[in-house]
Amino acid sequence: MAKILFINPTVREEDVPRHIPYGIALLSAIAMKEGHLVQVYDANAWRLPIETISEVCQADEWDAICIGGLTTSYNYIKQACKLIRKASPKATIIAGGGFLTSMPHEIFSWVPELDVGCIGESFVTFPEVLKSLDNNDKDFSKILGVIYRDTTGKSHLTNVRPNIHDLDQLPWPAWELFPLDIYFENSASLFSEESFTSKRRMDINGSFGCGLTCKYCWHLGTTGDMLIEPNDDGDNDVVFTYGRNIRYHSPDYIVSMVKHLHETYDIDFAAFIDENLMTMDVASKGTWLKELCAKWIEAGLQPTCRAQGIEHDENCRGVHWNGTSHAGLHRPATLKLMHEAGCTHLVYGLESFDPNILKNLGKGSNARKNFNSIATCLESGIKPIPNIIIGFPEESFESVRNTITAIKKLGITAKPHFATPYPGSEWYYQYKDSILEQYSGDLEAYIMDLGDASKITAVISHEFSALQLLGLQQIVYLKDLRLLAQSEQHWGNAQALTTPLAAPKVTFNLKPLRVSGPLAIPVVNVEPIAVK
Repeated sequence: MAKILFINPTVREEDVPRHIPYGIALLSAIAMKEGHLVQVYDANAWRLPIETISEVCQADEWDAICIGGLTTSYNYIKQACKLIRKASPKATIIAGGGFLTSMPHEIFSWVPELDVGCIGESFVTFPEVLKSLDNNDKDFSKILGVIYRDTTGKSHLTNVRPNIHDLDQLPWPAWELFPLDIYFENSASLFSEESFTSKRRMDINGSFGCGLTCKYCWHLGTTGDMLIEPNDDGDNDVVFTYGRNIRYHSPDYIVSMVKHLHETYDIDFAAFIDENLMTMDVASKGTWLKELCAKWIEAGLQPTCRAQGIEHDENCRGVHWNGTSHAGLHRPATLKLMHEAGCTHLVYGLESFDPNILKNLGKGSNARKNFNSIATCLESGIKPIPNIIIGFPEESFESVRNTITAIKKLGITAKPHFATPYPGSEWYYQYKDSILEQYSGDLEAYIMDLGDASKITAVISHEFSALQLLGLQQIVYLKDLRLLAQSEQHWGNAQALTTPLAAPKVTFNLKPLRVSGPLAIPVVNVEPIAVK
């Protein structure tokens, strides 16, 4: 039995804390089921000075201190690890999450305090690491899916950890370990009337994966896209592919979990953080969302405003919900059922309305489907929330014009995000050399600079500079075709004389083939992890 401290890093400091860290909450539940003692320091919720970590670490004799998150939390993680090591020199520091899986060897070289890390899916790997610590064995070389150091400090990556088959084996996250009152205070969002009036929202995760191959997206092993292979130096390293292991919880699992949240914490809103609900529905041959909606209503979770066909107000009872969608994969009949069950809004990653950009993006949509999806979603009663990006590698004045023309016709106002090559994405590996050139050869400086995609960092556009993209962002926001034409006239001749900032290259870490990582062989006659 180990004493474990989880640290949830601060993310998006410009915003209030909105999301309980689902991965940490899930791993905490798994560790507790194995008999370990778990505590959480939620730095993102409390927003105390980072030095507070020293006091937390000195509060007990921790066997393991665990920290992880997305790459955008790297700044905090790096500082935190220095404080952890100084305050708890005997504790084993364990890392995990996207920031590590996307570039394990680099992270281990930049953060020397780390002892071991879980690469990819950690549901089986993490308990095995804890078991090794219980046995006073710090030889992690026998555990699949980890990065560790040898006696000289050199990092080594073991072979890939197969994904689990049945997600319903997982326990529910340990929500009780987190300061829920802080997250409930920040429940409201502007996406719909129901979400804006929410008083107690919780995130839920119904699936892992997405069958698409969007070049800006990262999956980091949780969908079977990750392999581990020897590089040119003979050292194991991560390789990402177009392979997918599509997996989703059963509707019974999801509905029983939401019903528990409703009865225990009185939640009024559930936000699906899945990559894409519609790709899951396609994978299930159109049955998953239909069954989910039916069971949601059957369980008494349907909001009264939808059950009675009346306007939503403060007297409404039940649980509204939202998720993500795809312009080319939603079905009107399914959307109607989702609305009836309580779905309020869906985030649509439209990204662009330019045919060339969409063709090369790997999203499986086109300008016509993007355009029609807004009306189709609105007709169902669900509000579509469009996401727009500029700064694609193929971006041009014509592509920007196509996007502005479309959003003017649709009546959409959107301040676009910038195309950002986050580690783990195809863009990152293709443009890594260009990123290094833009950051004077200092890759860590780029990682430290990353944040929300509303901020411009490394440019991957072949035609536009950061200066131009900042201006184009405002022009798209204003939907001003006159200013766009003026800018094109001014820059027209100059474009022919400039050298592109970014150029794609072939890389070891990316294998653009439909090669999936392994799935664990199902074990017969073994009792699954009990659901709370």
